[in-house]
Amino acid sequence: MAFTDRTILITGGNSGIGRALAEALQAKGNRIIITGRKPDSLKDTLDGNPEMAGLALDVLDDAALAAFSKRLLAEHPDVDTVILNAGIMEAEDYTTDPVSTDVAEREIATNLLAPIRLAAALLPHLRRRPKAALITVSSGLAFVPKTGHPVYCATKAAIHSWTQSLRYQLRDTSVAVHEIAPPQVATELTPGQSQADTAMPLADFTAEVVEQMMRSDVPDEILVSRVLMLRRAEAEGRFAQVFNALNG
Repeated sequence: MAFTDRTILITGGNSGIGRALAEALQAKGNRIIITGRKPDSLKDTLDGNPEMAGLALDVLDDAALAAFSKRLLAEHPDVDTVILNAGIMEAEDYTTDPVSTDVAEREIATNLLAPIRLAAALLPHLRRRPKAALITVSSGLAFVPKTGHPVYCATKAAIHSWTQSLRYQLRDTSVAVHEIAPPQVATELTPGQSQADTAMPLADFTAEVVEQMMRSDVPDEILVSRVLMLRRAEAEGRFAQVFNALNG
């Protein structure tokens, strides 16, 4: 069902794709709650959108993550939609000696473990709502990896697989499960990405995503046109070609 008149939690809603979706979905008549790790950017987003609610959350803080769902539901008991958007993307080099796993561990904790933990904490509440949704944010790189960011791509491939399983397990409940798989979008997910000629303009990406979310029959995978090259590469026999083009 269309995403209107809902109470929506968006993790990482203080910047980038998260903020753009928060503002666009609020304009469609939804009540929005955002989280952010950085107090300054969270305050800036809330100052610019006074009707939004916001909660500070560092998903790498185990204690804060454990307490978050209780606080959220105490303050916003009508939450019926959760968009698991918060994520980080950092480069890694496995040719160094020694090889550091600091980035890998941070990305796995942020991009994979945190969404799993939040979903586990919030799904009992969502199942009690008459109409609810859980939306993950993966990446086009889940389907064709960018080799300079191996663990980021792996976490997004895992999120895609996990989402498919959740959708099946929750098929007879009130909780719809959707996945947004962005292409490269003009945000600062990585330094300088917002200025890259190859990046999809954020406004265009947001408009395509929200248009699909306003349909009466929202697709399981919410895919903008720009990401289809990656999403369909293997099925269409173009994986090696796209892989080589992506990795130069």
